Amino acid sequence: MVIETSGRGERAYDIYSRLLKERIIFLVGPVTEVTANLVVAQLLFLESENSDKDIYLYINSPGGSVSAGLA
Repeated sequence: MVIETSGRGERAYDIYSRLLKERIIFLVGPVTEVTANLVVAQLLFLESENSDKDIYLYINSPGGSVSAGLA
C-alpha cells in the first residue's frame, strides 16, 4: 500500500495501481493467458491516455505459455 498526501488529503493505492499511474507495467510470474491479457489491457489503456509518452515494462518471469504471449 502506498499513501500519497496532497493539499486535498491522503489517498491510498495498491502498489500496482501506483506503478500504472507512472506508466510502469510489472509482469510477475509465468506468462499465462490471464497475465498476457492483463498486460495487453494495461498497454492499451496507457496508449489511449497518451500515445506520446513512454511505457515502461518490467518482467520477472520464468517463462510460460508461448501461445498466451503472442497477444
